[in-house]
Amino acid sequence: MKTIITIQHTESVHHTNGMVGSWTDWELSPRGIEQAKNIGKNLAAELSDGYVMYSSDLLRAKQTAEAAAEYLDIKPVFRTELRERNLGEAVGKSVQWLRENMEKPERTVDDRLFPSAESRREEWNRLLPFFREITKSNDEKIIIVSHGDLLSVFNAMWLGLPVESLEKTEIFGVSGGVSFLFENAEGKRFIKKMSDTSYMK
Repeated sequence: MKTIITIQHTESVHHTNGMVGSWTDWELSPRGIEQAKNIGKNLAAELSDGYVMYSSDLLRAKQTAEAAAEYLDIKPVFRTELRERNLGEAVGKSVQWLRENMEKPERTVDDRLFPSAESRREEWNRLLPFFREITKSNDEKIIIVSHGDLLSVFNAMWLGLPVESLEKTEIFGVSGGVSFLFENAEGKRFIKKMSDTSYMK
């Protein structure tokens, strides 16, 4: 059986200052650092050995992974495929600027807010090779640290949904949420715990 635990990065500076996250390399807030340590402590008390960890290389996810990994006695592997969706011209801008200047609302997975932004389909296609890599690997216990939008795409992939499903429905977590995904010997996949924030406490 394969177990995948996903962790959405904890409180980042951009959660408190009204700025866009995306590919802007925000660090964790002091509260976010403490939350990430708590996730590591609580998971360490619950999990067996043998996990591998992959993380987005953006600073807020990297710091979350490193803080948690210290208690789990593992070393994160950083992957650009796990970055948050690139919002193009909005990177480095405020959320208010994004709302006032977006060039095209997203109604389909092929729409882009700005010409240089990723569409949801492009984000999906960026993640897909990594998803196939880990689901086909011999590693049975995996932890993934990433971002809200990217993990929403991951959840849809895990359930075998097509990319177009994101136009109608999503399974979206919250900052610091920990999710538990399983695949049994017959290849049936489950999400047994979704975006549990109790691990941060």
